[in-house]
Amino acid sequence: MSETQSRTFADLKDLAVATSANPEATPLREPKRDALGRSYATGRRKNAIARVWIKPGKGEIQVNGKRVGVYFARPVLRMLLTQPFLIADRYNQFDVFCTVNGGGLSGQAGAVRHGISRALTHYEPELRGILKLAGFLTRDSRVVERKKYGRAKARRSFQFSKR
Repeated sequence: MSETQSRTFADLKDLAVATSANPEATPLREPKRDALGRSYATGRRKNAIARVWIKPGKGEIQVNGKRVGVYFARPVLRMLLTQPFLIADRYNQFDVFCTVNGGGLSGQAGAVRHGISRALTHYEPELRGILKLAGFLTRDSRVVERKKYGRAKARRSFQFSKR
């Protein structure tokens, strides 16, 4: 297990406190907000692409016009969406509106998480360090391997029979 995978939320929060105590270590960036006070970002995972807008609010999340509990029925997928807020200590402080298409539900949840993380860094640039340490700003580049000719799937051979 690598060093970044073995970190817990508590370890990352400790790192956030340490980095925020030393403000001259990180260059100042300007927040990127539109006229309505929202920040926008695009998140990607597998074949899914999510367009995410965040604004200060009560913590409501809408995905494709539906509440998050309806769209992502599995608790694991909903947990993925809240991870950036938990790491940054901003849970239930932002409303999220996003549209996502392509891929399956798991890829879509990962894309929304990536988009939320990027939008948070646009809204509050000082959160970039902690989200980067947690690995939420890195696009997961793993995609499905293509099927090859002469194979049943990408690597699986056809069943062999002597007779």
